[in-house]
Amino acid sequence: MILTNLDWSIIVVFMTITLGLGIWASKSSGKSSKEFFLSGGNMPWWLLGISMVATTFSADTPNLVTDIVRKNGVAGNWAWWAFLLTGMLTVFVFAKLWKRSSVMTDLEFYELRYSGPIAKFLRGFRALYLGVLFNVLVMATVCLAAMKIGAILLGVSPVKILLISSIVIVIYSTIGGLKGILYTDFFQFFMAMIGTIWAAIYIVDLPQINGLSNLFAHPDVAPKLNMIPDFNSETFLTLLIIPLAVQWWSSYYPGAEPGGGGYIAQRMLASKDEKNAVIATLLFNITHYALRPWPWIIIALASLIMFPTLADIKNSFPGIPESLMGEDLGYSAMLTFLPSGLLGLVIASLAAAFMSTISTHLNWGSSYITHDFYKRFVKPNASEKELVAVGRISTVILMALSAYVALYLKSAKDAFDLIILIGAGTGLLYILRWFWWRINALAEVTAMIMSFVIAVFLKKGMPALGLEFAHGYYEILVGVGLTTLSWLLVTLLTPAESQSALVRFYLKVKPASRGWKKVIDQGLADGTIKESEIARGNLPIQIVAMLIGCILVYSLLFGIGSLLYGYTSRGLIILAIGALATWGLIKITPKALDDGDVVSNYKDFN
Repeated sequence: MILTNLDWSIIVVFMTITLGLGIWASKSSGKSSKEFFLSGGNMPWWLLGISMVATTFSADTPNLVTDIVRKNGVAGNWAWWAFLLTGMLTVFVFAKLWKRSSVMTDLEFYELRYSGPIAKFLRGFRALYLGVLFNVLVMATVCLAAMKIGAILLGVSPVKILLISSIVIVIYSTIGGLKGILYTDFFQFFMAMIGTIWAAIYIVDLPQINGLSNLFAHPDVAPKLNMIPDFNSETFLTLLIIPLAVQWWSSYYPGAEPGGGGYIAQRMLASKDEKNAVIATLLFNITHYALRPWPWIIIALASLIMFPTLADIKNSFPGIPESLMGEDLGYSAMLTFLPSGLLGLVIASLAAAFMSTISTHLNWGSSYITHDFYKRFVKPNASEKELVAVGRISTVILMALSAYVALYLKSAKDAFDLIILIGAGTGLLYILRWFWWRINALAEVTAMIMSFVIAVFLKKGMPALGLEFAHGYYEILVGVGLTTLSWLLVTLLTPAESQSALVRFYLKVKPASRGWKKVIDQGLADGTIKESEIARGNLPIQIVAMLIGCILVYSLLFGIGSLLYGYTSRGLIILAIGALATWGLIKITPKALDDGDVVSNYKDFN
């Protein structure tokens, strides 16, 4: 591609504004580690919610969606649409609990919930396991997308793309901290949305596509349109039932962790109060699942007309290295049809998506290294100035590692599947540890080790032995089953956490009381808990709110899709259901956020 002066001007202006926002935020970000990693813990819901969306709108996301649509059709997106359930559970159950915990990172939670040497080990090990190993793998997939986009749209080598983008991101991430990231995210999100929507509109109007009706009627596209897999096909089980019945609650994935966590928890902890944490997370889930996917899907479907097979992509772009070749290139290939000006805007929007995701992961990962490893285990008395310096240095190192690993990856979808498999079986524990006193630190260690070992065996060990499953989804079921069974057995066969640690956690976080009955009974007997400190909790109402929220988001998603497909009556009916869900959510949310009445007579409560 040859970019015009107009395209380059748009890109330069975008980069200048991004760096300017980072420099502006740097005035306060270096004051303390809390400012650098949590923006002082006083951020509004709208800024945090948009930041969550911008972070999950990465450069690899359109590529991932294109890969899914070209291989499995629109219904294949249930692989990530199913995570809405855990997202809404976070909104109405976990958001206020995270804010109430008052921790700086979600790893600090381990020494609040558990006690003793195992809790310390768990916090320190996961700081490196998640902050470095897992985090670098996720960032590498995003870097891979940047490499593919740059190769097709700019004709630039992967190494040059990574060098240029890494330098810009590291500059504003290291000087601006989380506050700089939040404000650049806000700007970058709207840039990304404008670019992707405009690109979809232009591509649909190309003579080869000739409008939505012709696009959807094309013989290569029509079989891919179903939003729900055919009930009589095997894909109904693999694309819909497994994700909805198993995957959403059982697997850990950054941005969709069961029970909250990661950079989503970081945003909730940075909020002004519990209400802002809840609304921010609700805004994120609505925008992420309902309002954003369709432009990507439309471009992916259009690519089936312009480049029906992978061979067509290869023939059209012979200079692309074989290591980067895959179905996900269909998205970048379609962008080559854009005119001057719009192409510059789209490239800037993709750069925005890339930078917002990487900057968040850098700040999040460095918070683990700084707060949960360096300060906790290396130098507990480190000054705030020193902690900020460690955070900045670790940011640079993480970026370098991610760029290096990206050079050895091939497909965003393969990396997505690997991450899901590594976290398979851990999700239920992350949910139950808030509501069941019996979960202990040893169970978490078991889940972490078993899920990783099983994933490695399934991906490497079985092929080495000449064994393989007839269907890929068996890997998830085996991983979930074995890991869940292992940590449940450890939970039941090993001692619980100390009573003092459990009381400390309960009184600070105030989870629903039913699962903490034994701890409460003992606390009342020994005087460490008072009846006035026991709230009934509204977990059943919160679950209802979660389900209504899911109905709202899925109604928006499928209502918009039906209107685009030309099914006006069906689309309006689905959107009407979404409107009713919105009304119900407005009515039930205040009750869901209320912890219930203080128990005046605990015997009556039981």
